[in-house]
Amino acid sequence: MIKYWHNPRCSKSRAGLALLEENGASVEVRKYLEDAPSADELRTVLSQLGIPATELMRTGEKRFKELGLTKTMSEDELIKAMAANPILIERPLAIVGDKAAIGRPPENLLALL
Repeated sequence: MIKYWHNPRCSKSRAGLALLEENGASVEVRKYLEDAPSADELRTVLSQLGIPATELMRTGEKRFKELGLTKTMSEDELIKAMAANPILIERPLAIVGDKAAIGRPPENLLALL
């Protein structure tokens, strides 16, 4: 079962979900803007991805600037900001077992199949 952090209003997120389903994946959709991940969940995903918090963030998002965030802030500060403001989390994101992938481009998700 692939856990899929999804924003139905995002074309890349819709494309990623369609790609997984077309390839026979069983997908559990989580509308992460309504059901925001906790800071601990974000830490786990970052570890699975092997990336720093800034690479999971939508730094061009208006909210990033409104909050006065910078790419040089501590991991903990950035993770807490994402947990409190899930619009900052890059989408889509898929998780299976101890692996995760960001679906930009959507074909990145195929590595989880």
